[in-house]
Order: sequence, then structure tokens, then C-alpha cells
Amino acid sequence: MKQTQSRSQRQNPSAEKRTRSTGAVAARTDFGDLWRSWLGHHREVALESLRRFFATPMASIMTALVIAIALALPAALQLGLANFQRAVAGWDGQPQISVFLHKGARDAAVESFAAKLRSDPAVAEVTYISPEEALAEFEQASGLGDVLAGLDANPLPAVLLLRPRDTQDNDKLQILVANLQQQALTDSVVLDLAWVQRLTQLTELGQRLSAGLAVLLALGVILVVVNTIRLHIESRREEILVAKLVGGTNAFVRRPFLYSGLCYGFCGGLLAWLLLLGGVLLLSGPIAGLSSSYGSNYALAGPGFSYFLGLTAGAVLLGLLGAWLAATRHIRAIEPT
Repeated sequence: MKQTQSRSQRQNPSAEKRTRSTGAVAARTDFGDLWRSWLGHHREVALESLRRFFATPMASIMTALVIAIALALPAALQLGLANFQRAVAGWDGQPQISVFLHKGARDAAVESFAAKLRSDPAVAEVTYISPEEALAEFEQASGLGDVLAGLDANPLPAVLLLRPRDTQDNDKLQILVANLQQQALTDSVVLDLAWVQRLTQLTELGQRLSAGLAVLLALGVILVVVNTIRLHIESRREEILVAKLVGGTNAFVRRPFLYSGLCYGFCGGLLAWLLLLGGVLLLSGPIAGLSSSYGSNYALAGPGFSYFLGLTAGAVLLGLLGAWLAATRHIRAIEPT
């Protein structure tokens, strides 16, 4: 028999090729049908989950609003930190060294000393403030012009403001300060570094608080979604039993609840972005008026499209995670007897 089959195959090789090609086409067709069936089921489940979401609009919106508030709190803190950094970006955030000169220093000696400092590779910039300029600036800042006008002599010394070239190395800054203190014309030296360090520490503290609050509230969002999906599973218990009786797997039964978690997450992220936008619109007017009173044109920056993407993407991931945890745990416990 085998000899007869091999002889027939040698006599008609085209028949063997047609058989192989027919099998390959059938395999491709089966895979294509499975892929289209899988996509079609996902589409049907997504539409059904969306329909169920809007079938109870009050309960769904309340759950999404809870998620939105939990997401909006850390996002608002992060947005506030970003606006604070924008507000102080125009300030001089670099450490500055103030060199107070002796009262009896001559102008020629002061100019020579300033020129020497400008040639120092450790110094990036030197600004000279004369006693007259210092007094005028103090009068304007303090409002004590009448009191200062009654003085017999100007009590303020000349000052050299130095901007160090290397502002990150604290040891180099201290060495520069020590060298300046040893100069003959120097009366005292002040390194204005403390407020810069405090500002940096406050910003870092705010960022860590925002990150910690975001983690805690993200856990809260997951718990809200878990509890909501658990209630959905209990309300559809009979439907799940029927699906498992006809051969539905846990993954098949779990799929609609995952899309429900996605709906809750997306709506919660959208509402959180709208809450942030409303808060910015509410505060932008008073902040613009306050900044204009200080002679600044600063305007509060709102949550842009990147915030919308970040909030919705994070909310969708949290919704899916919460739905998966709830569905995986509770669907396994529902088995037909």
C-alpha cells in the first residue's frame, strides 16, 4: 500500500502541492476566524459594559466622582508645585556673596579690588554698589526716607556682590568666602545661600508629600473599584453560573467586568481633569490681580493636554487593576454545582 501511495505521489506531484496549499489556506482561515471572533467579542463586551454604565447614571457618576476627587487631590498639589516653581523661576535662585567694604576705602582701591575679583576664575560676575546707591535702595525698601534724611552721614558701606562660578560645590564656596575675608578692604562677608537651600528643601518636601498622597489615594481608588465590581458580580451571579455551565472560562466571564473598571477609570480621570480646570479658572483671576500688584505679569498655568492624558491613563490603569483583582477573586468562587 505504501509503495502504491508513493508511486501515485511521484506520478502526480501537483495533487500533493494542492493538498498542502489547501491545508495552509484552511489554517490561515481558521486563525483569521478566531482573530475576528475574538475582536468581535471584545467589541460586544465593551459596548455592553458602556451600556450598563449609563443604565444607572447616578450610581456610576457617583462612583466616578469619588475616583475623580481621589485623583484630583494629589494632581492639584503637583500642579501647585509646578506653578510655584514657575513663579520663582524668575527670581535669582543662585547663591550670592556680599562683600561689605571698610568705610574708609578709597574709590581707586575699590575699583582695583573689583577688577582683581573679576579676573578670578572662581567668580562669574562682580557688581559694585556704592554707599549712595545702597542708601537709596534702603530708603525705597524701608520707607524711612524722612528718618534717614536727618542723619549727618551715610551709615552704609560700599558693597561688592559676587556671583560664584561653581554654585554646587559648598566646599569651594566656603574657600572663596575665606579668601575674601582675608582681603584688606573687606569688613565682612555674607554668603546668601541659606534661603536657596530652604527653597530647594521646601520644594522637595512638597514633591514627596504629593507622591505619598498619590500612592495612598491610588490605593483608595483601587478599593473603590474593587467594591463596585464585587457588587456587579453579585448582581450577575446567575448569569455567571449559566456562562460557566456552557463552558465559559474564568477569563471569558471576567472580561465584561474589566471593561466596567475601564469605564469607571476613564470617567474618573476625565472628571478629575475637569475639577482641576475649574479650580484653576476659579483662582486665576485673584492670582493675576495679586501678581500685577507686585508688578509681575505672572499667570496661573492650568492642566493642559498632558495632564489630561496622565490622569485618564492613570485612572484607567487603576480601574483595570481594581476590576481584575475583584473579578479574579470572586469569579473563581462562583462554580456551578
